[in-house]
Order: sequence, then structure tokens, then C-alpha cells
Amino acid sequence: MTVMPQETAPVVLITGGAKRVGAAIARQLHQVGARVMLHYRASATAAEALAAELNQQRPHSAACVQADLLETARLPDMIHHTLNCFGRLDGLVNNASSFFPTALGNITEADWHDLIGSNLKAPLFLSQAAAPYLRAAGGAIVGLIDIHAERPMPGHVVYNLAKAGHAQLIRTLAIELAPQVRVNGVAPGANVWPEGESVFSDPVRQRIEDSIPLQRVGTPEDLAKTVAFLLFDAPYITGQIIAVDGGRSIYLP
Repeated sequence: MTVMPQETAPVVLITGGAKRVGAAIARQLHQVGARVMLHYRASATAAEALAAELNQQRPHSAACVQADLLETARLPDMIHHTLNCFGRLDGLVNNASSFFPTALGNITEADWHDLIGSNLKAPLFLSQAAAPYLRAAGGAIVGLIDIHAERPMPGHVVYNLAKAGHAQLIRTLAIELAPQVRVNGVAPGANVWPEGESVFSDPVRQRIEDSIPLQRVGTPEDLAKTVAFLLFDAPYITGQIIAVDGGRSIYLP
């Protein structure tokens, strides 16, 4: 991948860009020359520290924007803030995601609102707000999906539905926004485990890790490199979802 000069560097908005996978994506895109807008909801300290780190490497190449993605009316403001900071928008990475179990019989409307809102509704309305500017730039959208969008994870009914919806959104937007904008997805398998108390016990984690043909858990950097490829080095790829899972989806029922 060729590093892009600063004066023509594309601008990419990354939702959930302050930590974990989002931060890895931001660093990877910045490394190849892009300017990045880091969205965060509550992780202000992490977002500002990452922006400072990237701006130290290359001045005026990173900035932050705060928003709750469930507040749909505020989503266009994120696009306008990016345009005000950098003057253009070339890419959107729909990375932010809620994840928690919802076993049938215990599902609440609050669960539905959170999981569908962050994983499907926000990507739709943010992509809609970004579309005119991405069309003008000949840009691209990449969404973070999940291998369980195709093969449901037990005990996670609403999350499975939300990610399946996001996968279909990607395919639909690829048609709606063609030929100016390409839209693709990345589907992680076992990557960084959820923070805090997890539904994955040590034996479950071990069983998952043992089932991966490449014999290791993925890293945020694995995902970030694929996102960068789809944004900048895949001019004839659209409507596709690439599993970055070490081959684990081969074994799923």
C-alpha cells in the first residue's frame, strides 16, 4: 500500500475509534497516510490521547467527535464536524457495536433498542448522512460485521439479528451507492474478548481457540489491515463481506 501525501490524504470517519479494534483501525489508516476522525461516546480520554499521538506523528491529521449513536438526529452532525475539520470525507468505518447476550425469554425492548440501534440503525443513518460526500469523493464504506451474522451464536438472539441486518445493509448500500461508492464488510471471528464480565468462560474460550485452523485468536491489527485494504486497495470489490477469522467459520454449525 502506497503512503498518501498529506495535502491529498483521504479523510475517514471511524465510529468507536478510541479503543480496541477501532483504535487499531485508526492507527492503520493513519499509518498509510489517511486523516482520521475518531468518534467516541464516553471514551473521551482515550480518544483525545489517540488523536494527540497521531497528530504528533503528523500534525492536523486526527480529530475527535463525540456522539451517542442511538441519537439518530445527531448523526449528520458527525459528518458536518468531519467536513469542518478536514474539508472532505472519503471513507466511513461503521465499527462501533454493542455486544451482550439476549437469551430467548429474557429479551427486553431496551436490549433491542441498544443492539439494533448500535449495530444496524446507526450504520444505516450515518451512511445515509455521509452518502452525498462519499459520492463526491468516490469513497468507500466498511462495516464491522461478525461471522455469527451467518451462523447464529446461541443465547445472542438480538445481536445475531442486528449483525445479519448490518450484513444485508452492506449488500444493499453497495447497490444503492454504486458506482461512486464501494461498500464492503469485515467479519471477525474470535478476536479481542469482551471487556469486563464475559459470557465466555475460560473453557468456552479455550474450545473456541482450539477450533481455529490458524491456531491463534485474531488481533485488532488483522482486522485493521483488511479494513485499509477495502478502503484503499480494492477498487473492483463491492458488496462483499470478508471473514477475518483464521478459518474458524469453517467449523461453525
